[in-house]
Formats: sequence, C-alpha cells, structure tokens
Amino acid sequence: MHRVPTRDRVIFLTYDDGAEKDPRFVDMVRELRLPVSMFLTDSVVGPGYGHFARLRAVGASIQNHTLDHAALRGLPYAGQRAEICGQQSKLRARFGVRPRLFRPPYGTYDTTTLRAAAHCGVTAVVLWRAAMEGDGELTYAKGPRRLRAGDIVSVPSSEPTGLSLRERTTRLLREIQARGLTVGRLEDYV
Repeated sequence: MHRVPTRDRVIFLTYDDGAEKDPRFVDMVRELRLPVSMFLTDSVVGPGYGHFARLRAVGASIQNHTLDHAALRGLPYAGQRAEICGQQSKLRARFGVRPRLFRPPYGTYDTTTLRAAAHCGVTAVVLWRAAMEGDGELTYAKGPRRLRAGDIVSVPSSEPTGLSLRERTTRLLREIQARGLTVGRLEDYV
C-alpha cells in the first residue's frame, strides 16, 4: 500500500532503517505529539535500540523493516521468513510488541514475501507514495507531484552530509500544513 484510502485530511510519516539516533528528534516527536512509525532494520540500528525505546515512550510506533535490509524479491521462502520473523522476534524481545506492519527494503517484494510476512504475523505491507531523502526534497513514486490526503511518506536515514531527521521533518510539516493536511497515526488507519 502506497496510500491509505481515507476522507480524513491526513498524511502518514514513516521513518526507515534506524541509522539516525538524534535525541533532538525524540524531543520533537514528544513536543509536537507527532504520530510517527519507525520501520527498523536490526543490522542498521545495531546497539542503538535505546534511542527507539525513548521514541516509543513518547508515542512513536515500532514496525518491521527486516534483520539485514536484504532485497527480498526472488529470495527463497525460508530466507524471507528468517529476515521478517527474525526482526519480529527481536522487536518483541526489546519492546514487548510484535509489529503488524512491515516495509520491505527498497519497496521490492513478491508473493513469497507476502506469504512469509503473513506467517510472521504481519497484517499489512506498507510502501510509500512520497519520500524525503537527505537533501530535503520530496520525490513521488506515482501520481500527482504533491501531497494528498492518505499519502504515506517515507523518510529514510540520511547520509551524514544531508539534512538531519529533525530538519527534514520540519520541512515535511511545513509542506503538510501548507496543503491543509495534518499528520495521522498510520496504525489507526491500517
């Protein structure tokens, strides 16, 4: 799913990988009561799960983005299941929750991925219609080149030379507000 069918004037902010661990971003999520979904990859987060526990404590949801960020399409069922279920288990052990949303790395998947994800307890595969990379510019996967109600926006971890997560989120919030939209909690709609 790239977007959520809704009449509500909401956009959904999702963050990928888990490389950036800026405490100022945690403060921003807390201060703005910003409903964000964090799709975490174990090999990227590394020893930084404490940061995401702080984000979860201020309202962020924790979701699955595999153990090692492997491109899943074409991999055998056992390998895909290991990537997805392995991260489900790690997130459950760390946070006491079993994610029900899953984002395949690079947005690529196949029917084997869907079968493996379902086996692991995933109820929805979440993609994105717009993405904000490290340069702070929005790119669109398909459809109109503007944000619309129901769009899912991906904010991947940026390169060290790019804008910080906080800076990119600030730009996104300005664009969302300029369109007369607000941020919704993805888990409430899926």
